[in-house]
Amino acid sequence: MIIDAGPKTCHWGYFDAALDPVATVASGSEVTMNTVTGGKAMLPGEAYHVPPELHEIHAAGEPAMPGHILTGPVAVDGAMPGDVLQVDVLDVQLRQDWGYNVIRPLSGTLPLDFDQTHHTTIPLDADAAEATMPWGLKLPLAPFFGVMAVAPPREWGRISTIEPRAHGGNLDNRELGVGASLYLPVFAEGALFSCGDGHGAQGDGEVCVTAIETALQGRFRLTVRRDLDVTYPEAETPTHYITMGLHPDLDTCVEIALRRMISVVAEKIGIGRAEAYMLCSLAGDLRITQTVNREKGVHMMMPKSYLS
Repeated sequence: MIIDAGPKTCHWGYFDAALDPVATVASGSEVTMNTVTGGKAMLPGEAYHVPPELHEIHAAGEPAMPGHILTGPVAVDGAMPGDVLQVDVLDVQLRQDWGYNVIRPLSGTLPLDFDQTHHTTIPLDADAAEATMPWGLKLPLAPFFGVMAVAPPREWGRISTIEPRAHGGNLDNRELGVGASLYLPVFAEGALFSCGDGHGAQGDGEVCVTAIETALQGRFRLTVRRDLDVTYPEAETPTHYITMGLHPDLDTCVEIALRRMISVVAEKIGIGRAEAYMLCSLAGDLRITQTVNREKGVHMMMPKSYLS
Protein backbone atom coordinates (compact mmCIF):
# COMPACT_ATOMS: atom_id res chain seq x y z
CA MET A 1 0.00 0.00 0.00
CA ILE A 2 1.25 3.48 -0.90
CA ILE A 3 -0.10 6.53 0.89
CA ASP A 4 0.62 9.78 -0.91
CA ALA A 5 0.94 13.10 0.85
CA GLY A 6 -1.78 15.68 0.26
CA PRO A 7 -4.48 17.75 1.96
CA LYS A 8 -6.62 14.64 2.56
CA THR A 9 -3.85 12.43 3.91
CA CYS A 10 -1.78 14.88 5.98
CA HIS A 11 -2.30 16.66 9.28
CA TRP A 12 -0.23 19.74 9.99
CA GLY A 13 0.99 20.78 13.39
CA TYR A 14 -0.91 18.44 15.70
CA PHE A 15 -1.65 14.93 16.94
CA ASP A 16 -5.17 13.95 17.95
CA ALA A 17 -6.60 10.51 18.75
CA ALA A 18 -9.89 11.70 17.23
CA LEU A 19 -8.36 11.85 13.74
CA ASP A 20 -9.89 9.41 11.28
CA PRO A 21 -7.36 7.04 9.72
CA VAL A 22 -6.47 7.58 6.07
CA ALA A 23 -6.00 3.82 5.67
CA THR A 24 -6.22 0.60 7.68
CA VAL A 25 -3.75 -2.27 7.37
CA ALA A 26 -3.42 -5.70 8.94
CA SER A 27 -0.78 -6.28 11.58
CA GLY A 28 2.51 -7.24 9.92
CA SER A 29 1.71 -5.35 6.72
CA GLU A 30 4.11 -3.13 4.84
CA VAL A 31 3.04 0.40 4.00
CA THR A 32 4.84 3.06 1.98
CA MET A 33 4.23 6.66 3.06
CA ASN A 34 5.20 9.76 1.11
CA THR A 35 5.89 12.90 3.12
CA VAL A 36 6.52 16.59 2.51
CA THR A 37 7.80 19.32 4.77
CA GLY A 38 7.92 23.06 5.31
CA GLY A 39 5.73 26.11 4.97
CA LYS A 40 5.65 28.52 2.03
CA ALA A 41 8.60 30.50 3.34
CA MET A 42 10.84 27.44 3.06
CA LEU A 43 10.30 26.88 -0.70
CA PRO A 44 13.55 26.94 -2.70
CA GLY A 45 12.67 28.71 -5.94
CA GLU A 46 12.26 27.51 -9.50
CA ALA A 47 15.60 25.72 -9.81
CA TYR A 48 14.42 22.77 -7.71
CA HIS A 49 11.69 20.14 -7.79
CA VAL A 50 8.88 20.80 -5.32
CA PRO A 51 6.36 17.96 -4.84
CA PRO A 52 3.07 19.38 -6.16
CA GLU A 53 1.17 18.12 -3.14
CA LEU A 54 3.18 20.52 -0.95
CA HIS A 55 1.66 23.43 -2.88
CA GLU A 56 -1.79 21.86 -2.43
CA ILE A 57 -1.28 21.59 1.32
CA HIS A 58 -0.15 25.23 1.47
CA ALA A 59 -3.22 26.30 -0.52
CA ALA A 60 -5.47 24.58 2.03
CA GLY A 61 -4.31 27.05 4.69
CA GLU A 62 -1.75 27.49 7.41
CA PRO A 63 -1.96 25.21 10.47
CA ALA A 64 -3.79 26.24 13.61
CA MET A 65 -0.59 25.64 15.60
CA PRO A 66 3.05 25.51 14.45
CA GLY A 67 4.49 22.10 13.81
CA HIS A 68 5.18 19.41 11.25
CA ILE A 69 3.30 18.21 8.17
CA LEU A 70 2.64 14.52 8.87
CA THR A 71 1.27 11.81 6.62
CA GLY A 72 -1.36 9.58 8.22
CA PRO A 73 -2.64 8.37 10.48
CA VAL A 74 -2.63 4.71 9.44
CA ALA A 75 -4.69 2.37 11.60
CA VAL A 76 -3.40 -1.13 12.32
CA ASP A 77 -6.24 -3.60 12.60
CA GLY A 78 -6.62 -5.03 16.10
CA ALA A 79 -4.31 -2.60 17.89
CA MET A 80 -5.74 -1.56 21.25
CA PRO A 81 -4.57 0.56 24.18
CA GLY A 82 -2.00 -1.40 26.15
CA ASP A 83 -0.51 -3.02 23.04
CA VAL A 84 2.81 -2.04 21.48
CA LEU A 85 3.29 -1.03 17.85
CA GLN A 86 6.52 -2.25 16.31
CA VAL A 87 7.58 0.03 13.45
CA ASP A 88 10.27 -1.55 11.29
CA VAL A 89 11.96 1.00 9.04
CA LEU A 90 12.53 -0.96 5.84
CA ASP A 91 13.53 1.79 3.42
CA VAL A 92 13.88 5.58 3.27
CA GLN A 93 14.30 7.52 0.02
CA LEU A 94 14.56 11.19 -0.95
CA ARG A 95 11.59 12.71 -2.79
CA GLN A 96 13.18 15.99 -3.86
CA ASP A 97 16.55 17.49 -4.78
CA TRP A 98 16.74 20.03 -1.96
CA GLY A 99 16.36 20.49 1.72
CA TYR A 100 16.43 23.50 3.98
CA ASN A 101 17.86 24.61 7.29
CA VAL A 102 16.59 27.59 9.23
CA ILE A 103 17.87 29.43 12.31
CA ARG A 104 15.38 31.68 14.08
CA PRO A 105 15.88 34.23 16.85
CA LEU A 106 14.78 33.06 20.31
CA SER A 107 14.92 29.39 19.36
CA GLY A 108 17.43 26.57 19.32
CA THR A 109 20.08 25.62 21.84
CA LEU A 110 21.50 29.17 21.74
CA PRO A 111 18.30 31.23 21.56
CA LEU A 112 19.93 34.60 22.25
CA ASP A 113 23.03 34.24 20.08
CA PHE A 114 21.43 34.80 16.66
CA ASP A 115 19.16 37.82 16.26
CA GLN A 116 18.25 37.29 12.59
CA THR A 117 16.62 34.46 10.67
CA HIS A 118 19.00 32.46 8.49
CA HIS A 119 17.28 30.32 5.83
CA THR A 120 19.50 28.10 3.69
CA THR A 121 18.42 25.95 0.75
CA ILE A 122 20.71 22.91 0.53
CA PRO A 123 21.05 20.98 -2.77
CA LEU A 124 20.71 17.20 -2.39
CA ASP A 125 22.16 14.57 -4.74
CA ALA A 126 20.34 11.27 -4.28
CA ASP A 127 22.72 9.33 -6.54
CA ALA A 128 25.82 10.49 -4.68
CA ALA A 129 23.96 10.45 -1.33
CA GLU A 130 25.35 13.81 -0.36
CA ALA A 131 24.37 17.40 0.34
CA THR A 132 26.34 20.40 -0.87
CA MET A 133 26.81 22.99 1.84
CA PRO A 134 27.10 26.71 0.94
CA TRP A 135 30.89 26.71 1.43
CA GLY A 136 31.36 23.60 -0.77
CA LEU A 137 31.45 20.78 1.78
CA LYS A 138 29.94 17.52 0.53
CA LEU A 139 28.02 16.22 3.54
CA PRO A 140 26.97 12.53 3.48
CA LEU A 141 23.23 11.96 3.64
CA ALA A 142 21.73 9.65 6.27
CA PRO A 143 17.96 10.11 5.88
CA PHE A 144 15.47 9.31 8.63
CA PHE A 145 12.12 10.54 9.91
CA GLY A 146 12.31 13.03 12.76
CA VAL A 147 8.68 12.26 13.62
CA MET A 148 7.22 8.76 13.97
CA ALA A 149 4.30 8.40 16.33
CA VAL A 150 1.08 6.73 17.30
CA ALA A 151 -1.88 8.78 18.49
CA PRO A 152 -1.60 10.20 22.01
CA PRO A 153 -4.15 9.33 24.69
CA ARG A 154 -7.59 10.63 23.74
CA GLU A 155 -7.76 12.57 27.02
CA TRP A 156 -4.85 14.76 25.88
CA GLY A 157 -6.96 16.16 23.07
CA ARG A 158 -5.16 17.96 20.24
CA ILE A 159 -1.45 18.44 21.01
CA SER A 160 1.48 19.96 19.14
CA THR A 161 3.83 17.83 17.08
CA ILE A 162 6.83 19.76 18.39
CA GLU A 163 7.33 18.05 21.75
CA PRO A 164 8.19 14.33 21.80
CA ARG A 165 6.21 12.40 24.37
CA ALA A 166 5.29 8.85 25.40
CA HIS A 167 3.52 8.24 22.08
CA GLY A 168 6.71 9.07 20.16
CA GLY A 169 6.46 12.09 17.90
CA ASN A 170 9.31 14.51 17.31
CA LEU A 171 12.02 12.18 18.59
CA ASP A 172 14.69 13.48 16.16
CA ASN A 173 16.77 10.37 16.81
CA ARG A 174 19.15 9.83 13.91
CA GLU A 175 19.60 6.16 14.86
CA LEU A 176 16.07 5.45 13.55
CA GLY A 177 17.06 5.02 9.92
CA VAL A 178 16.83 2.00 7.65
CA GLY A 179 17.13 -1.22 9.64
CA ALA A 180 15.88 0.22 12.91
CA SER A 181 12.77 -0.88 14.79
CA LEU A 182 10.84 1.57 16.94
CA TYR A 183 8.53 0.33 19.69
CA LEU A 184 5.67 2.64 20.68
CA PRO A 185 3.01 2.06 23.36
CA VAL A 186 -0.49 2.15 21.89
CA PHE A 187 -2.97 4.60 23.42
CA ALA A 188 -5.83 4.57 20.90
CA GLU A 189 -7.70 1.90 18.96
CA GLY A 190 -5.85 1.19 15.74
CA ALA A 191 -2.64 2.77 17.10
CA LEU A 192 -2.92 5.49 14.37
CA PHE A 193 0.64 5.76 13.05
CA SER A 194 1.87 8.98 11.42
CA CYS A 195 5.27 10.06 10.13
CA GLY A 196 7.01 13.10 8.69
CA ASP A 197 9.70 15.68 9.44
CA GLY A 198 12.06 14.09 6.94
CA HIS A 199 15.75 14.69 7.64
CA GLY A 200 18.48 14.27 5.06
CA ALA A 201 21.17 14.52 7.72
CA GLN A 202 21.31 15.55 11.38
CA GLY A 203 23.83 15.53 14.17
CA ASP A 204 23.03 14.42 17.70
CA GLY A 205 21.50 17.49 19.35
CA GLU A 206 19.96 19.14 16.26
CA VAL A 207 21.22 22.27 17.97
CA CYS A 208 19.87 25.02 15.67
CA VAL A 209 16.33 23.46 15.70
CA THR A 210 16.42 22.14 12.13
CA ALA A 211 18.33 19.38 10.34
CA ILE A 212 18.41 19.14 6.54
CA GLU A 213 14.62 19.24 6.32
CA THR A 214 13.34 17.45 3.23
CA ALA A 215 10.61 15.28 1.71
CA LEU A 216 11.07 11.54 2.18
CA GLN A 217 9.38 8.29 1.25
CA GLY A 218 9.37 5.64 3.95
CA ARG A 219 8.52 1.96 3.75
CA PHE A 220 7.48 0.49 7.09
CA ARG A 221 6.26 -2.79 8.53
CA LEU A 222 3.64 -2.16 11.23
CA THR A 223 3.13 -5.01 13.72
CA VAL A 224 0.99 -5.19 16.83
CA ARG A 225 2.89 -6.74 19.75
CA ARG A 226 1.28 -8.04 22.93
CA ASP A 227 4.37 -9.78 24.28
CA LEU A 228 6.34 -6.63 25.15
CA ASP A 229 6.28 -4.49 28.27
CA VAL A 230 6.94 -1.14 26.57
CA THR A 231 5.26 1.94 28.04
CA TYR A 232 7.68 4.51 26.56
CA PRO A 233 9.48 4.76 23.21
CA GLU A 234 12.27 2.22 22.76
CA ALA A 235 14.16 1.07 19.70
CA GLU A 236 16.76 -1.26 18.34
CA THR A 237 19.13 -1.31 15.40
CA PRO A 238 20.93 -4.36 14.00
CA THR A 239 23.71 -3.71 16.52
CA HIS A 240 22.21 -1.86 19.52
CA TYR A 241 19.29 -1.61 21.93
CA ILE A 242 18.16 1.98 22.50
CA THR A 243 16.23 3.52 25.38
CA MET A 244 15.07 7.12 25.46
CA GLY A 245 14.39 9.88 27.95
CA LEU A 246 12.20 12.91 27.15
CA HIS A 247 11.85 15.89 29.50
CA PRO A 248 12.50 19.66 29.58
CA ASP A 249 15.51 18.97 31.85
CA LEU A 250 18.46 17.08 30.34
CA ASP A 251 19.47 15.55 33.68
CA THR A 252 16.00 14.05 33.98
CA CYS A 253 16.26 12.78 30.39
CA VAL A 254 19.47 10.98 31.36
CA GLU A 255 17.84 9.37 34.38
CA ILE A 256 14.82 8.17 32.37
CA ALA A 257 16.94 6.66 29.58
CA LEU A 258 19.37 5.05 32.03
CA ARG A 259 16.71 3.52 34.28
CA ARG A 260 14.99 2.05 31.24
CA MET A 261 18.24 0.58 29.94
CA ILE A 262 18.97 -0.97 33.34
CA SER A 263 15.61 -2.73 33.07
CA VAL A 264 16.30 -3.86 29.48
CA VAL A 265 19.72 -5.25 30.38
CA ALA A 266 18.55 -6.98 33.54
CA GLU A 267 15.62 -8.63 31.76
CA LYS A 268 17.50 -9.78 28.67
CA ILE A 269 20.38 -11.52 30.42
CA GLY A 270 18.82 -12.30 33.78
CA ILE A 271 21.07 -10.28 36.07
CA GLY A 272 20.31 -7.94 38.96
CA ARG A 273 19.76 -4.22 38.64
CA ALA A 274 23.10 -3.42 40.30
CA GLU A 275 24.92 -5.62 37.79
CA ALA A 276 22.95 -4.06 34.94
CA TYR A 277 23.80 -0.58 36.25
CA MET A 278 27.47 -1.58 36.24
CA LEU A 279 27.28 -2.81 32.63
CA CYS A 280 25.59 0.44 31.59
CA SER A 281 28.56 2.31 33.05
CA LEU A 282 31.13 0.09 31.35
CA ALA A 283 29.53 -0.46 27.94
CA GLY A 284 26.50 1.79 27.46
CA ASP A 285 26.65 5.13 25.64
CA LEU A 286 24.48 8.09 26.65
CA ARG A 287 23.88 10.48 23.78
CA ILE A 288 22.02 13.76 23.52
CA THR A 289 19.24 13.23 20.99
CA GLN A 290 18.07 16.82 20.69
CA THR A 291 18.06 19.97 22.81
CA VAL A 292 15.52 22.09 20.94
CA ASN A 293 11.99 20.69 21.12
CA ARG A 294 11.03 22.09 24.54
CA GLU A 295 10.97 18.47 25.68
CA LYS A 296 14.65 17.57 25.25
CA GLY A 297 15.90 14.07 24.50
CA VAL A 298 18.63 11.66 25.57
CA HIS A 299 19.09 8.13 24.29
CA MET A 300 21.21 5.31 25.64
CA MET A 301 22.74 2.69 23.37
CA MET A 302 23.83 -0.78 24.45
CA PRO A 303 25.58 -3.19 22.04
CA LYS A 304 23.49 -6.30 21.50
CA SER A 305 26.61 -8.43 21.54
CA TYR A 306 26.88 -7.92 25.31
CA LEU A 307 23.33 -9.11 25.96
CA SER A 308 23.29 -12.34 23.96
